[in-house]
Amino acid sequence: MSFKLKYTNRASGEYKTLKEAAEKAKKTREEYNKGKPKKQQKLKQSKQEGLFKQVRKALQNLGSNPTHPSLNTHKFTSMTNPFDPKKDVFEAYAQNHTPGAYRIFWVYGPNTGEITIIAITPHP
Repeated sequence: MSFKLKYTNRASGEYKTLKEAAEKAKKTREEYNKGKPKKQQKLKQSKQEGLFKQVRKALQNLGSNPTHPSLNTHKFTSMTNPFDPKKDVFEAYAQNHTPGAYRIFWVYGPNTGEITIIAITPHP
């Protein structure tokens, strides 16, 4: 079952910040490589570009299958559900085996067929 992803203001702001940093890094990289011969161009993605790509992919997986194996989804008890404190908050991995790996905190709802992203943050 596919889910519609919704974002809290906090999560929306965090996603926007990651996206802007990736776009800025990409633009800088492209400008740097513009005048160089193709053999000398560095085609490596920046950390910001790679991070945003990983977060975007994790969100796609979350929307299509919240239990996707790469997400390592599990309950998270240190945060309360903003819609119903009795319901669970979940944590999904956007990165793994990385210092400060990014995590996505989310809940089912508020409506059927929806997932609300609460936060997109580096692991403490």
